[in-house]
Amino acid sequence: QVQLVESGGGLVQPGGSLRLSCAASGSFFSIYTMAWYRQAPGKQRELVAVITSGGTTNYVDSVKGRFTISRDNAKNTVYLQMNSLKPEDTAVYYCKQDRPVRGYWGQGTQVTVSS
Repeated sequence: QVQLVESGGGLVQPGGSLRLSCAASGSFFSIYTMAWYRQAPGKQRELVAVITSGGTTNYVDSVKGRFTISRDNAKNTVYLQMNSLKPEDTAVYYCKQDRPVRGYWGQGTQVTVSS
C-alpha cells in the first residue's frame, strides 16, 4: 500500500513563499512520475506541476516562473517551492504518484494566501 503525506501548507500573505513536501512510502520511488495538483473551493482539481523520473518538469501556465517542483529520491520526497504567492493560489494542494496500474493521492494540505 502506497501512502503519500503532504506537509508545509499554511497561511501566507500575498507575495510570500511556502514549500510543500510530499513523503511517499513504498518501493522504487525514483521510477515514478510525481505531480502536484490543487483544488480551490467550487473548482475542479487542476494539475499544477509534474516531474518525471528523469527530472523533466512541466507547469500550468499560471504558476510558471513562480513555482518549482523537485524531488529527492534518497528521501522518497517531492517538493513544491511556491514563491510570489497570489490569493488565487489559495487551494488544497495534493501530491500524486503515477504508477502503471493506478495513481495514488495524498490527503492534501491547505494553502491560504491572504492579507
